Amino acid sequence: VCVCVCVCTHVRACVCMCECFVRWCERSEAAPVDPYTMELKKKILDAFQVFDHEATDTVDVREVGTIIRSLGCCPTETELHDLMQMMEEEEPTGFVRFEKFEPVLLLTLTERRFRPVDEETLLKAFEVLDVANNGSLSVEQLTKYMTTNGEVFSKEEMDEMLSAAVDPDKSNIQYRDYVGMMLTEEK
Repeated sequence: VCVCVCVCTHVRACVCMCECFVRWCERSEAAPVDPYTMELKKKILDAFQVFDHEATDTVDVREVGTIIRSLGCCPTETELHDLMQMMEEEEPTGFVRFEKFEPVLLLTLTERRFRPVDEETLLKAFEVLDVANNGSLSVEQLTKYMTTNGEVFSKEEMDEMLSAAVDPDKSNIQYRDYVGMMLTEEK
């Protein structure tokens, strides 16, 4: 077993514990990075830096879901928890370092995981709840369903959703309009 120091792609020194890892680092250094990967890395860095208030290459662990979702991924809370476990330090600190965040997100985005559902699927989900079949849901209907079934929404999540979903003129959710608005925001 050899112990040596090499420089990784982030120009940070790391201790390599075996020749295999050294060879992997050398291949990583020599391999050209394609423009798509470079663009993804920039998007990841830009999104991360919005929440890195102290410019320490760390973000509060509570912000990770927001950052991931801002990059167009829509993981469930369970999937988000799994992603965060891959980013955590051995001793949890309440913060996630960029050097742990970037590789996980790069792989996630490259594999196109956690993509949002398409318009047709969203509309069908709302239609199932629309027993009157009139293209709208009351605030009470949607709130009851979203806070008691499946992966339940917290009060804060529900308030945030309703602030965007409720038609101010009709005081209900015109779900075709809401779905259109959600899909427009993703682009």
